[in-house]
Amino acid sequence: MSPIPRRSLLKAAAVAGAAAQFSRSLGTTDAQAAPGGEAAGADPVSLRWLEDGGLGAAPGSTVGVPWPRGAYRPERTFALTDVGGKAVPVQSWPIAYWPDGSLKWTAHAMSSDASGLMLTAGEPAVPERAVTVDRSGGTIDVSTGVITVKIGESGSALVRSVTRGTTEIAGNGRLVLVRQPEIEDEDQGAEKYERFESAISGAEVEQDGPVRAVVRIDGKHRKGGRSWLPFSVRLYFYAGADSFRMVHTVTFDGKQEPGRSSGDFVRGLGVRFTVPMRDAAYDRHVRIGGDGTGLLREAVQGVTGLRRDPGAAVQAAQFAGERLADPSTWDQRVTTRLQYVPQWGDYTLSQLSADGFTLRKRTKKGHGWIAAGGGRRASGFGYVGGPSGGLSFGLRDFWEKFPAQLDVRDAHTDEAEVTLWLWSPEARPMDLRFYHDGMGQDTYAEQLEGLNITYEDYEPGFGTPYGIARTSELLFWANESTPSPEQLARQVDAVRVLPQLAAPPRQLIGAKVFGPGLYSEPDRSTSAKAKIEDHLDFLFTYYKDQVEMRRWYGFWDYGDVMHSYDPVRHQWRYDVGGYAWDNSELSPDLWLWFAYLRSGRADIFRFAEAMTRHTGEVDVYHLGQWAGLGTRHGVQHYADSAKQQRIANTTYRRYYYFLTADERVGDLMRANVDSDETFLALDPLRKIRTDPYTPDRHALSIGFGTDWSGLVSAWLTEWERKGPKWEKARARVLSTMETIAAQPNGFVQGSGLYDLDTGRFAVAAEPVVGVSHLSAVFGLNELCAELIDLVDMPAFKEAYLDYCRYFNATKTEQAARYGTNFGTLLLFQGHSRLDAYAAVQTGDAQLATRAWTKFYASDGYTESSPWRTEELSGPVTLVPGSEANWVYTNDTALYGLAAIENLALLGDRMPS
Repeated sequence: MSPIPRRSLLKAAAVAGAAAQFSRSLGTTDAQAAPGGEAAGADPVSLRWLEDGGLGAAPGSTVGVPWPRGAYRPERTFALTDVGGKAVPVQSWPIAYWPDGSLKWTAHAMSSDASGLMLTAGEPAVPERAVTVDRSGGTIDVSTGVITVKIGESGSALVRSVTRGTTEIAGNGRLVLVRQPEIEDEDQGAEKYERFESAISGAEVEQDGPVRAVVRIDGKHRKGGRSWLPFSVRLYFYAGADSFRMVHTVTFDGKQEPGRSSGDFVRGLGVRFTVPMRDAAYDRHVRIGGDGTGLLREAVQGVTGLRRDPGAAVQAAQFAGERLADPSTWDQRVTTRLQYVPQWGDYTLSQLSADGFTLRKRTKKGHGWIAAGGGRRASGFGYVGGPSGGLSFGLRDFWEKFPAQLDVRDAHTDEAEVTLWLWSPEARPMDLRFYHDGMGQDTYAEQLEGLNITYEDYEPGFGTPYGIARTSELLFWANESTPSPEQLARQVDAVRVLPQLAAPPRQLIGAKVFGPGLYSEPDRSTSAKAKIEDHLDFLFTYYKDQVEMRRWYGFWDYGDVMHSYDPVRHQWRYDVGGYAWDNSELSPDLWLWFAYLRSGRADIFRFAEAMTRHTGEVDVYHLGQWAGLGTRHGVQHYADSAKQQRIANTTYRRYYYFLTADERVGDLMRANVDSDETFLALDPLRKIRTDPYTPDRHALSIGFGTDWSGLVSAWLTEWERKGPKWEKARARVLSTMETIAAQPNGFVQGSGLYDLDTGRFAVAAEPVVGVSHLSAVFGLNELCAELIDLVDMPAFKEAYLDYCRYFNATKTEQAARYGTNFGTLLLFQGHSRLDAYAAVQTGDAQLATRAWTKFYASDGYTESSPWRTEELSGPVTLVPGSEANWVYTNDTALYGLAAIENLALLGDRMPS
C-alpha cells in the first residue's frame, strides 16, 4: 500500500477545518475560502517521459501532478497503470493544497521502466521489493530490495557501506575539500594545500518508502579545529533499484577579499568512495566515459596487445568485462610471464573547460603518468570493479559545470578509491574575489555616476560570494558484476539526462494552476498566431544556440544567460557592469517555464531546469547578513550592490518544485518565508532616497511591485504546501492583500510602510502616484492572477485591475483617474499582458484592443524586427556562430511572456 502519509492527512484535515474561518481570524471580511467537499473527481492523467528511452538505468522518477480545485480530498490515494493496464507500484503524497483543503498538487514516485503510464484515483500497487528504512546503532539503513546502504549519522562517512546481497560494493562515502590558503598570479609564490573531510552534524529520514526513500545529511567540511563550507546532501532510493541518487549542495562561507592573495580558495571539491577489489588484477575493470556513450574499457592488468597471445577468447572476454578462464588454460607463454605485465592502478579524467578533456593513467603513486586519450566533452561517468561486483558512478552536467574530474586510485590494491570532483584540483583555485578595486566609488554620488556609465551598482564590500550556493547531482550503481557495454551505455545516458516523468500541458491548463488562463497550448490555426509561435521558437532556439557559441558554462555560471548585447564587438557584454549575467532580470525564468507549461517540450524543460538550479542557488544568499536576498545582474553573479527580493523571488522556483517535487528547491522556497526581515538589514532604495529613512520594524518601506511580489510568492507557496509556517504565511498573504487594496491609490500608491509584527501595511493618509516600469515585470501579474483566483477579495481584485487598466493608458487618462499622470514609463509591450488580463476579467473590449496594439506597436520586438540571425566567423568573432544583434534578454523575457499570455487570454480577439 502507498497511501498518502497519515501525518499529511492529519495536517490537511486541520487545514480544511480552519479554511472556512480564516478570514475572520485575520481581521478581514473580504477574503473567503472556497467551500469544502470532494467533487466527482478528475479524469485519469496520462504521464509521459520527457525524452525517449523511459526510465532506463536510473533508480526512479518523481513527478508532480496538479488537480482541479475540489477534485480530491487529502486522504485520496492514487494508482498507476502501464500501457497494458498492468498495475505499477507508486508512492504518492501531497505537495500543495487549495484553500478549501483539497489536493492541488500531488507527487508520485515510481521505479518502473513502463510506458503509457496512467494515473488515477485508486489503491496503489505494492512493490515486489519495497524500500525499507531502519534506524539503529548510529546508522540509517536503507534497502531497495536489491542493495542496502548504511548511512552515517555522525563522523565523516555519509555512506558507510553499499552492499548487494552479501557483497560490499563500496564504502566510506565522504566529501572531500582541498583548500589553498594563498593564490598568486603568474609564477609567483608557493602552493600549499589543506585537506578537509565531511563532518556530519545531523541526518534525517524525510521519506521511508515503500517506493521512494529520502535521507538528508547536513554538516560541514572539517580539518582539526576548523569547520567550514556547509553541505546539505540528500540520498534518494527507489524500490527494486540497484542504484541511488545524490543531490549535493555546498554553501560558500569562506573569506576572499579583493586585492589580497590570502584567503579561502577551494582547490578541489568532491565526493569519494572506497571500492573493495576482490578479483585478480586481470579481472579488474576500469571504465571511463568519454564523448557521448564512448568509453575507455580497460583492465587493471591487460592481456590484450601483448607480444604473446593468451588466446582470442581470453582477449575478447577481458574487453567485454567477463571473468577470464583460469590462467592455467591460457597460452603458457603468457601465464608464466603475467608478473611482468604492468598493473595500472590510477586513472584520471580532467574536464578543465567545456571544450576538452584529457585522460591519463599510471601504475601507482610515485610513477609517471601515461596519456590515455582525450576528447571534447566527457559524460562524467566511470566504473571500477570486476566479476564479483563493482561501482558505477556519474556526475550530471559534468562538462557544462567544468572544471570537473574523475579519479580512480589504487585499483591494483585491495581497495580502490573513487573521487568525483565537482571542482577539479587540477584547475585554478576557485577565485571568487571581486573583479575590480572600486575605482574611487566611495560615496553614493560616485556610485550613481558609475551606474550611469557601466550600469553597475557598486558599493564597497557588497560584491561578496559569502553565502552563495551550488547544487550538483550524482548517481551510483552497485553492480553485481562488471556491466555489459549496453548496460554501461544506459547508465551513461541516465547520468547525462536524468529521466523525468511529466504531466501533459492539458492537465496543467485544466487544473488552472500557475495563473488560470495565462497559458494555452501552441496554436497555429491562423497566420497571425503562427507568426507569434514562430517568433517564440526563434527566441528559444537562439538562446539555446548562444549558450553553446558563447560557452555560457562553468561551475558557477551554467544555467544563466547574458543580459545585453554589444553589436560593435559582436559579443554579449560579459565585462560591462550590469549588462553581463542576467540574474533573472525581468523574469526570463518565467518566460521559459511558461513556454514549457504550454508545450511540454523537453528541451525547454531542461533549459529552464538549469536556470532554476542556477538562479536559486548562485544568485541568492543563503547565509550571512543578506540571506534571503538576491543580487542584481552583473559581471559576477554576486557583484552588484543591489541585494533585493526580486532576484530571490520564490516565483521562479515554484514551477520546477511543483513539477518535480524537488526537495532542494523546496528548501529554497521555505527559506524565503521570513525574508520580509531582510528589509531591516538593507534598504533597497538607500542610494536614491531624498527623505530621511531608517529601517523600523514597525514601518518598513516596501514596494508593492518588485518587493511584495517576491514576498507574497514565498508566503503563498508556504501556505499551499502547508509547511511549518503556513498559518503565518497565509496571514501575511491576506493582510498584505487587504492593506494594499486599502491604500488611497491601491497598487498605484507604489509602496507602503509595513509592520513586521502584524504583517500589515499602514494605510496612507494621502494618495500618491508611485508607478515604476519594473513593478509588474518580476512575476506580479502571474502572482496576482493566482491570488485573485484563490482568494475572494473584491477590493484587491479591483485595485490590481485598476493598475492594469492605467499603466498602458494615455497620460490624460492616468491624470483623469489619479490626479496626475504616471510620468515616463517603459516596457509597454511586456505590460500588454496586464491589459489582456484586465480585459478578460472585466469584459472590456477596448482593453482587449489595446493589449494587441501595445503588443504589436509599442516598444520591444515588432513584426518588422529581423527575426533571423546573421552568420559570424573570424576575424570578427572568437568562434564561428551566429548573432541577432537586436535581441536583448529584457525584451525577450517580456515579449515571450506577453505573447504566451495574450494568446491564451485574447487569442480569439487578435486584430485581422
